[in-house]
Amino acid sequence: MTSRNWTPDFKALQPSFDLAIAEDIGDGDHSSLSCLNVQKRGRARLLIKEPGIIAGVALAKYLFTYIDPSAVVTVFIEDGSAISPGDIVLEVDGNAVKLLQSERLVLNYMQRLSGIATSASRYAAMISHTKCTVLDTRKTTPGLRILEKWAVQLGGGGNHRMGLYDMIMLKDNHIDFAGGILPAVERVRAYLKSEGKDLKIEVETRDLNEVRQALEAGADRIMLDNFTPTQTVEAVALIGDQAETESSGGITKESLVAYAECGVDFISIGALTHQIASLDMSLKAIEES
Repeated sequence: MTSRNWTPDFKALQPSFDLAIAEDIGDGDHSSLSCLNVQKRGRARLLIKEPGIIAGVALAKYLFTYIDPSAVVTVFIEDGSAISPGDIVLEVDGNAVKLLQSERLVLNYMQRLSGIATSASRYAAMISHTKCTVLDTRKTTPGLRILEKWAVQLGGGGNHRMGLYDMIMLKDNHIDFAGGILPAVERVRAYLKSEGKDLKIEVETRDLNEVRQALEAGADRIMLDNFTPTQTVEAVALIGDQAETESSGGITKESLVAYAECGVDFISIGALTHQIASLDMSLKAIEES
């Protein structure tokens, strides 16, 4: 699980930003180029129109200054903060044409990331009275995973593995193809040793019998997939402190609290990143006095 309080390496994501810029600008922003002096400077502010949690401020600052190295960004509200309609998150001073070229790109990222952070904060608040942490999954927008998982963290959620490379996750298909939990985990341990890798092993289980097998295999974390709350209580009691526990499978806001109160360490919910309403905000020019 990715550690909390991290910020993406935006430079490493530069190819995806370049693609997004090229997708929008093409052979030129003809609307701006046709009516503005290319030397003109301007100022704009990012205005909030809907309550929630802000995410993507650091990214906005990076993109404004990447597209226009002369831009100066003044931040008033930091990432992860609660916001309300009328709040001004930042102001940017720069080349007017470049500001207009940056506008939709910055808003597209920030609106989606803030929607994710806002959703994560609501899930996290619902189970704040328990020890449980709500986690995201790999159900992310291709090319935006790092940013979307960053937004989950900013909203108070936790990150599951980033991808297939940073944690072993033996799901039902792995287990069935391998001939069972024990042989699957044995092969994993042999593979990790041969490759010189130190990765945690999570095993998905479908019933209490498989939970016992996962314990025997020495799994670091046991996923209780599609268990009922009653079954989850039994599994948590069986596991004790021998492994971390995670509930998953069709858990909604309506059932979230019931599962968290079963005593699991984590609940993974794909909806944190794939069922999101973007947060409404706009970039408005500041008129010269």
